[in-house]
Amino acid sequence: MELTTLWFIVIAFLWIGYFALEGFDFGVGMLMPVLAKNNTERRVMINTIGPVWDGNEVWVLVAGGATFAAFPEWYATLFSGFYLPLLLILVALIVRNLAFEYRHKRDDARWQANWDNAIIFGSLVPAFLWGVAFANIVGGVPIDAEKEFTGTLFTLLNPFGLLGGVVTTLLFATHGAMFVALKTVGDIRHRARALAIKLGVAAAVVAVGFMVWTQIDTGDASSAIAFVAAALALVGALAAAAKGREGWAFVGTFLTIVLAVAGLFLALFPDVMPSSTDAAFSLTTTNAAATAYTLKVMTWVAVFFTPIVIGYQAWSYWVFRKRIGTHHIPTETLEHVA
Repeated sequence: MELTTLWFIVIAFLWIGYFALEGFDFGVGMLMPVLAKNNTERRVMINTIGPVWDGNEVWVLVAGGATFAAFPEWYATLFSGFYLPLLLILVALIVRNLAFEYRHKRDDARWQANWDNAIIFGSLVPAFLWGVAFANIVGGVPIDAEKEFTGTLFTLLNPFGLLGGVVTTLLFATHGAMFVALKTVGDIRHRARALAIKLGVAAAVVAVGFMVWTQIDTGDASSAIAFVAAALALVGALAAAAKGREGWAFVGTFLTIVLAVAGLFLALFPDVMPSSTDAAFSLTTTNAAATAYTLKVMTWVAVFFTPIVIGYQAWSYWVFRKRIGTHHIPTETLEHVA
């Protein structure tokens, strides 16, 4: 296997990991005003992701760094052309992270409500914009012979891109509701499970439309298999949730996101950014890649460090695996959730 292909797979793996893991904590944040009836339940929801949200964000940092090193032309075109939506994502993530850290600093209802809103919108904005961005990456954007993006922000806000944003928002919300149901006890657990089923049905409808559209435009046999498997995983998740088996339901939504994002990368390959101006101007794994020596060094670094990072994150999930409920929340003082 060529190193350019290997690193395309590595970057796909990193983005898949990011969306499957960060997806549920985006969902938890978005659903706070829907699932939580009072401040105590909001604290329960935040505490479900408190030990893991920052580790989940490591995946996007590594994905961005790997793209910069392995495919500098891809990185340059992507981050210059998608500058505004990526800036909005970055700002939303920063505000959201600040909210996790500062919400507990004052025992004041207005203070906490403002930070709660920061968590909600700091989860919703990236969930939507990541879908818009990846839909445009797969569908193609105007790129000229100099490998420069020639469109505007409104170029990205096309029907296909907006549909991609709706899909990721609904999938992440379903994934988050499944996670809350898996990690909590009491009334909030049952409300989360019921909401997950409703959201999952809505997600299934729009996701099938988006995947069919993608398959018709750029897909092949491998992406079709991944998309069908993603749809079956979502159906299985909803069936498991209906039977009260939250563990299997969460596994189902996890696999749904993994397979759906994998399908997008399979539909994209061997391009990394197709040009809607002229196919000859498209960025591919060949013309956007770094030197062979750079890719070789990166491969050895990845072989050494990747198992360590994955192992540490798996250990943290195992340590914080138990369910929590309102009876775990102290009434006298606010608990640090970071």
